[in-house]
Amino acid sequence: MADAPDYVPGHGLLKGRSVLITAAAGKGIGFATARRALEEGCRALVVSDVHERRLGEAVAALRALAPGTPVTGRLCDVRAEAEVQALVDGAEADLGGIDVLVNNAGLGGLKPVVEMTDAEWSTVLDVTLNGTFRMTRAALRRMIPRGHGAIVNNASVLGWRAQKGQAHYAAAKAGVMALTRCAGLEAAEHGIRVNAVSPSIAMHEHLKKSAPEDVLRELSSREAFGRAAEVWEVANVIMFLASDYASYLVGEVLSVSSQHP
Repeated sequence: MADAPDYVPGHGLLKGRSVLITAAAGKGIGFATARRALEEGCRALVVSDVHERRLGEAVAALRALAPGTPVTGRLCDVRAEAEVQALVDGAEADLGGIDVLVNNAGLGGLKPVVEMTDAEWSTVLDVTLNGTFRMTRAALRRMIPRGHGAIVNNASVLGWRAQKGQAHYAAAKAGVMALTRCAGLEAAEHGIRVNAVSPSIAMHEHLKKSAPEDVLRELSSREAFGRAAEVWEVANVIMFLASDYASYLVGEVLSVSSQHP
């Protein structure tokens, strides 16, 4: 198993940009992306989550990382259209306009199809797919009149690959991929880019608590490096897609995976 690489310093990829990231509390990809946005020089940052205490802790940690950059936290359940509108309206005011939106909110689970209830299926799709749609729609309505902006969605390799117990999550992430491609074509006409990352396994505390240890160990062993990705390695690719280095990418889904056959 290869060791994780050294943390990569920022290179000013988002210098002068404002950034909104959903589901950024905790220790997962969302928080890692928020940290990277600050390290890449964003001028202001808004992070959202459904967990008030964890959101407050995340905001405090982010403010400590970049004392001179405005960081605001806003509660939002992406299943509720009214809360999505309130988040986008508030972020527009806080940021003076949203330049970059990262749709990170998602929900998984482990349940065979024959045991899965309608509620379990619908909840995962509502958070993961419908929530991404609601946020994308609301952000595009603000970005289109300005003629610029970038949206990066967090998909998953399960949108391409099969895995037992993940039918709801895989279906939702495949939907995020399709949404990315279609919205990307529509948004490009207005100078806006919509793309996505597709991670395989990125290890963090919440994942360790929500999935069996033997399953995580098996999934990690399949990766070419013999380890799961660090969450900041996924965040690095999100920063690339949000930056001008990805200026010619439209509706792309970049795999962040070293998995071999």
